[in-house]
Amino acid sequence: MNRKPVHILGISAYYHDSAAALLQDGGILAAAQEERFTRKKHDARFPTNAIGYCLKSTGISPREIDYVVFYDKPFLKFERLLETYVAFAPRGFNSFRKAIPLWLKEKLFQKNLLCEELRKAGFEDDLASRLLFSEHHLSHAASAFFPSPFSSAAILTMDGVGEWATSSFALGKENKIEIHRDIHFPHSLGLLYSAFTYYIGFKVNSGEYKLMGLAPYGEPKYARKILDNLIDLKADGSFRLDLSYFNYCTGLTMTSDRFHDLFGAPPRPTEAQLTQEHMDIAASIQEVTEEVVLRLARSLIKETGEKNLCLAGGVALNCVANGKVLREGGQKHLWIQPAAGDAGGALGAALAAYHLHLKQPRQPTGSDDSMKGSYLGPVFSDEEIIKRLEEVGARFEILEENDLIRTCAEILEEGKAVGWFQGRMEFGPRALGARSILGDARSPQMQSVLNLKVKFRESFRPFAPSILREDVSEWFDMDSDSPYMLLVADVAKERQRLMTDEQRRLFGIEKLNVPRSDIPAVTHVDYSARIQTVHRETNTLYHKLLSTFKSRTGCPVLVNTSFNVRGEPIVCTPEDAFRCFMGTGIEALAIGNCLLRKEAQQLNLRENYAEMFELD
Repeated sequence: MNRKPVHILGISAYYHDSAAALLQDGGILAAAQEERFTRKKHDARFPTNAIGYCLKSTGISPREIDYVVFYDKPFLKFERLLETYVAFAPRGFNSFRKAIPLWLKEKLFQKNLLCEELRKAGFEDDLASRLLFSEHHLSHAASAFFPSPFSSAAILTMDGVGEWATSSFALGKENKIEIHRDIHFPHSLGLLYSAFTYYIGFKVNSGEYKLMGLAPYGEPKYARKILDNLIDLKADGSFRLDLSYFNYCTGLTMTSDRFHDLFGAPPRPTEAQLTQEHMDIAASIQEVTEEVVLRLARSLIKETGEKNLCLAGGVALNCVANGKVLREGGQKHLWIQPAAGDAGGALGAALAAYHLHLKQPRQPTGSDDSMKGSYLGPVFSDEEIIKRLEEVGARFEILEENDLIRTCAEILEEGKAVGWFQGRMEFGPRALGARSILGDARSPQMQSVLNLKVKFRESFRPFAPSILREDVSEWFDMDSDSPYMLLVADVAKERQRLMTDEQRRLFGIEKLNVPRSDIPAVTHVDYSARIQTVHRETNTLYHKLLSTFKSRTGCPVLVNTSFNVRGEPIVCTPEDAFRCFMGTGIEALAIGNCLLRKEAQQLNLRENYAEMFELD
């Protein structure tokens, strides 16, 4: 007799990066962020479209879903909100007055709200008994450990805040996770980093990447000041913040006047010029963050005796800190959830329900993880792509696979940017060779061209290299898998170019245009790069493109940046890709077996993309 498979739908929503993920018997079938469908960056609304995709793409109906799991517990979050306001009263009354009506109207009664939204999405029949709630950091821990290739591991999760926890320390064994201890709100490494993101004039919950990219242009002159005043850091990585420097507990801003006095100025207005001072502050908080993460990882490895370490939570997207943990953390193996932020909480909630609530065993994955390269989103057949492109008026040629690969490699070799839209869309914030813009890493002009003419974003922001896994140790100071672009390492010494004395004396953004290696487009000012290793098993077509480019040029490295402009979610459909192609300086676009060249397109279809999306 055939056993009915168990289907579990995980959901994250109502904070930022709403998402849905679908499991069958613990295996990941599909996962996607809501922003990709609505075209609204970091969309926090109920993930109706992401749920619809998960169900439609797998042919599973709502009635076949055994459990729907939400990624955190609203009542515990409300408890934290109330206790915080009581503790700081009467300060923060305005913030309290704005937050409470929303909580009373919606979030406190989230079970009813979720049931109502699920019914709109086609769910019926006794929803209340099928709806489960996971704790926020347990969702992160489950997303980190259960898809990993390890049978046991130490688990470190770090973010802004869940219900109460801001960091958690856990041990995973087979199908079990035990949370050992937490650091609680308001003491938060994620919120500390976000406070500096705010102070430097970037947007909280999206500008943290910019802060990390800006850091190498500065010197960590203020690291000691941060450690002496803002954070009391212990040897084991545990810490407490001096809350008098912050305003996030009671106010509508991140930093207080005392913080501004300490650093000698108010927060930078978004449109104001970045100064060397801002770069030094960015370098300082990055150095402090790396030290905290490193101490936490080392103490957890020592405490558990584990050889394996798993990371998740928004702080685990700090790939510079991750690279330091890889080299100095004390673990033998490191695995990081590619959707480490709140979107990945949807996946973790579903996995927690399957393994912890239902006590189901894990399926062995051998030496690989079970994320399928994180290619878990929508895919389009060639027939569908052709139909959609014809409907938007695109002009294209249809090529056999080998011809498409060869032609794209030629275009890249000419120094042109190629939009690359192939296979299933990535789950998580990184483009991994499915929804990517590609360029020649050897070109000294490629970084500034992509930033200013394609992405319409700040010139200082670095680009990542994609490299064949088998070649990574010849080009970078690393010989590990990094399929999810979550580790930073230096360019190999023999590939670096020595700077002149005059070049060494340059400050800040002046450093940008000095070629530092044989692959200057992906070499940051400190000789580092955020590396994606490309594996034949998970992305055969992209691996072929890199191999062909290598055979033509001797270089197995391409610039890989996400297929979008600043402030826009990564493209999801062929229509999204065509619009972005027509609104930017991308010169060629490969969608499935269709190749589009910019010069062949109708001029009236061009779009003004530069002002279309809000600043990120």
